[in-house]
Amino acid sequence: MKKENNQQENNTSRTELGKLGEFGLIDAMTKDIKIQNKETKLGVGDDAAVIDIKEHSLITSDMLLEGIHFDLSYTPLTHLGYKAVSVNISDIAAMNGIPKQITVNLGLSNRFSVEAVNALYQGIYAACDDYNVDLIGGDTTSSAAGLVISITAIGEQAEDKIVKRSTAKESDIICVSGDLGGAFMGLNVLQREKEVFKSNPDMQPDIDKYSYVVERQLKPKARMDVVYELKELGILPTSMIDISDGLASELFHIATQSGLGVQIYEDKLPIATKTYETAVEFNIDPNTAALNGGEDYELLFTITQDDYEKIKNHMELTTIGFMHPKKKGMNFITKNNQVIEVKAQGWQHLQ
Repeated sequence: MKKENNQQENNTSRTELGKLGEFGLIDAMTKDIKIQNKETKLGVGDDAAVIDIKEHSLITSDMLLEGIHFDLSYTPLTHLGYKAVSVNISDIAAMNGIPKQITVNLGLSNRFSVEAVNALYQGIYAACDDYNVDLIGGDTTSSAAGLVISITAIGEQAEDKIVKRSTAKESDIICVSGDLGGAFMGLNVLQREKEVFKSNPDMQPDIDKYSYVVERQLKPKARMDVVYELKELGILPTSMIDISDGLASELFHIATQSGLGVQIYEDKLPIATKTYETAVEFNIDPNTAALNGGEDYELLFTITQDDYEKIKNHMELTTIGFMHPKKKGMNFITKNNQVIEVKAQGWQHLQ
């Protein structure tokens, strides 16, 4: 799989990082930066960037570590660069914010070439274009523990339009964007193919029929489109969070911080056909993939009863349940009307 999927060298000659040095590498990777936002007054090139944000600032940061958050044996570096930006933009979207700038910090070992870093930055710049954000700075240093990527995203929003996890109310309707469980099943496919390759390097990866779930894992997209569309529909969610650690975990965050319980329904969970079929093939309950898989980066949010009519026929938004008093608990209602306690079993960051 490494030969098939890893794009570190892109079939070009290898240029050692030491040949350029830190500043030469930074210059090479940032020479074509285009500023897209008027709020960005000064980007890469000085000791600090200068930005002019008139609304409230939203700031978030995520760190991705090789061997923990990604595996380069099956993760193309361009996809990794795109994903690293997306997971940060998703956090801005989760608060109904508009992203404006990012900074990128890299820890690189000497096994990476200039061409490999360039492939990573191709993905970063593609994401910047898609989300209309400016790369305004960062840092590059040596790493003895593989590739380290740390990105900080900066966004803005008016104070009365910022949406938190803690502001859901009783009887609010629970909604999700897109579909769930695909990224988890994509990870299962990639890990299986890696093991097949390790046992027989002559085998070619068999992932064509799994392209949907594999892309959900390797190149997730932050749902800024949903943020813009909710605004057009005149809907301000009463609470919101992005689904990075699994639907169940995110429901617990909203419920706990809002002092409420939840009731969701099995027959309402949005699971794509390809995700469902892959889960069955792997002997995994599709509901488990949707509830606990994680890395879908869809938006989970609540709305008032009055806003239901505005989204009830929306193709990309699904209502899956409602908020109720805390004493009623965290309930998952099966198709047979059995009540099962929702348990958060998603990604644990510290183990």
